[in-house]
Amino acid sequence: MTILIIIIAILAVIALITGGVVHALNFLLWIGIVLAVIAIIVWLLRVITGRRA
Repeated sequence: MTILIIIIAILAVIALITGGVVHALNFLLWIGIVLAVIAIIVWLLRVITGRRA
């Protein structure tokens, strides 16, 4: 019985770590997408207006 509880506890910890990592990666993915869109918009504005920094 105690072996079953230990296995369940280990699986629960693994599930929590995996869930946290996936959630963090998902968050970072959205931040990356937003930054890429902002960079594209800034680049397009520079190309359209003809400004060179």
